Amino acid sequence: MVEVIAYEMNYDKASVEQSTISCIPFDVQYFEQYKSIYNECFYDMRKALEIEPYNFLNDYGQIKEKADDIYLLMKDSEIIGSVACYGNEIDDLIVNKKFQKRGYGKQLLLWGMQQIRKKNADSITLHVAEWNRNALRLYKKVGFEVIHCERVR
Repeated sequence: MVEVIAYEMNYDKASVEQSTISCIPFDVQYFEQYKSIYNECFYDMRKALEIEPYNFLNDYGQIKEKADDIYLLMKDSEIIGSVACYGNEIDDLIVNKKFQKRGYGKQLLLWGMQQIRKKNADSITLHVAEWNRNALRLYKKVGFEVIHCERVR
């Protein structure tokens, strides 16, 4: 069994760098496209870490209760990426593989942080697997700091 390490990270600064994008609230009409992008983004990690099922998202019911906190970055009718803002937590930051390496991940992160900052000045939290080194680098570059490391298994 593969060891899985996860980091809890916090952002405590009052200000957030401005994002250059604008997102729209999630709508059920985008679920099939979202599901495909979500599963594609997490597949390699879930497989490498032996977290089954590798394609986790299968049914709208899995996100229905959280859908109001999921935001989409769109180009025409295509999803570029998505970010979820649950209270003070950033989660499920994904970028469609065909749009990766263009800075959208950072912009989605900043956009989500700005949404949280509109509500309060408390610490912004996120969780990331050690395996996801690109995300870990991005989060540190933006100003997040590791506050807790946990062996998940």
